[in-house]
Amino acid sequence: MSEQRVAARYAKSLLDLAQEQGTLDAVQQDMELFGQTLDGSRDLRLALRNPIVQHDKKLNILRRLFEGKVSDLTMKFFTIITQKNRETALEFIASEFQTQFNVLRKIQTADVTTAEPLTPELREQVQRLVQEQTGGGTVELREHVDASLIGGIVLRLGDRQIDDSVRTRLNRLRTTFKQNPYQAQL
Repeated sequence: MSEQRVAARYAKSLLDLAQEQGTLDAVQQDMELFGQTLDGSRDLRLALRNPIVQHDKKLNILRRLFEGKVSDLTMKFFTIITQKNRETALEFIASEFQTQFNVLRKIQTADVTTAEPLTPELREQVQRLVQEQTGGGTVELREHVDASLIGGIVLRLGDRQIDDSVRTRLNRLRTTFKQNPYQAQL
């Protein structure tokens, strides 16, 4: 079974159990912390993936890093995952949990890339645009700055992308000139 399918199943189980126990927000924060820790630690990611490192050692690593920082449910979840020899799926479980949590809470996550940091007014306009496109709910923006855009905005929402950057417009114009230089002069 693929890691993604395994991750989806474990994430769903953890989500349901946390919801049942009334600790959903705490577990969501735990999974966010775990994901951030993995992103910041290549060594941890490699240790969890390494088949030579024994499962009890992986659990000890997780306990040392997260005990006292995450809920009891999350620590028990880490224990179950290591007992089932599924540590390699943990990073996928964390991101899949976030995805399922966002769907449950109707939170839309959008990536916004601009040439300069967003102003509060523009941030609010982008949030309204995303809400209109998705039919409401809460909007969480992940902002990125890319000076090569020159100006404009690139908005990515799920598998959709709106690219209204100056760089893209210039590239389209360049393509038009290359395809038909005589008509472009008119």
